Amino acid sequence: MADRVFPIQAEAHALPYVEGFFDAAVSIDSYHYYGADEAFFPCTFSKLVKPGGQFGIVVPGFTKEFDSGYPETLRELWEGEMFTFHSKDWWRRLWGKTGIAEITACYDIDDPKDMWRPWAVWSKENMNFNDEELLAADVHNDIALIAMAARKK
Repeated sequence: MADRVFPIQAEAHALPYVEGFFDAAVSIDSYHYYGADEAFFPCTFSKLVKPGGQFGIVVPGFTKEFDSGYPETLRELWEGEMFTFHSKDWWRRLWGKTGIAEITACYDIDDPKDMWRPWAVWSKENMNFNDEELLAADVHNDIALIAMAARKK
């Protein structure tokens, strides 16, 4: 499959591919940073995939939306970039309203903290992130990892 898979590290708004180049586009733990912009899916991401192709993302988020943008239990640890954390319903609406793709799956992954914790430990030791504290502060289990898949019409 090496001749059919094209992993890249690039600025999301300037991807070096022609329209319809891919059969599928997948983003794990990064889409929320650029894809929470309402224009990104219809104007950039969707154009990468040919009709009938598939999209998939996994992003950190919440089990529901909060008026302040975050649960009170996380106030002390909150950072601006975390305002890209949203619920699965928010993500479904964001893509669904464009009419570009049929959402085929959108759900909270089971045991998100258990899945997140190894990264939290590693990143604390190697990158000075405080994700361990963030997970511990989430006493109401509001944190989610959201998986969403869609097929381009």
